[in-house]
Amino acid sequence: MEQKKMTPEERAAMIANLTPEEKQALLGDLKSDVTTERQKRKEAYESLRGEFMTQIKTRLENYLAHGRDFKKWLRAESAAYFEVLKEYGQLKRDDQLGFTIGDETFRFHVKGSKVKGFDERADIAEKRLVEFLREWVKNKEDGEKNPMYKLAMMMIQRNEAGDLDYKSVSRLYELEDDFADPEYSEVMQLFKESNVVEGTAIHFYFEERDDNGRWKRMEPSFNKI
Repeated sequence: MEQKKMTPEERAAMIANLTPEEKQALLGDLKSDVTTERQKRKEAYESLRGEFMTQIKTRLENYLAHGRDFKKWLRAESAAYFEVLKEYGQLKRDDQLGFTIGDETFRFHVKGSKVKGFDERADIAEKRLVEFLREWVKNKEDGEKNPMYKLAMMMIQRNEAGDLDYKSVSRLYELEDDFADPEYSEVMQLFKESNVVEGTAIHFYFEERDDNGRWKRMEPSFNKI
């Protein structure tokens, strides 16, 4: 038989007739119910969070594995295709690093570039350049706020891997006439002599033609899909 719910007035009357001990016991039961309900919500949330995290990780690992497999396959197939292309076209130069193929709606580009860096001589050149700049800036009214000084120091800042950036250092060569100093010129020559080719970087690009007939880059990057 369904128990009849008490009205607020009936509940207030019942509580008013309780002894202090009974009221204390009732309060304890209510607090226990609140604590139990809060614990249930906490456990339910943590269970949901754990399940969600597991799903994300599993699907991400599958996504990355598929991407790595596609990239590995694409590198091998592109290299093989390029050899056929060179043979077919009787390409004489070995320094060409890429090609483009496509049709009316899709294009695929392979672009290669030499990865340039520096050997141990660049470390000496860097130290000499810093010494030169610190002496040079002493004769400037604006001191270390001098724009040429700030630019040169910025160009030899190393990246997170502790390496000098080839493009940044190359910009220092353009300042040789501005400094017009034999020491600066010698340091730049040492940087140039320390240049080494560390390898070849191969990049792949994909394009498709949109409804307006314009070519649009297809980005495999997750955040650009």
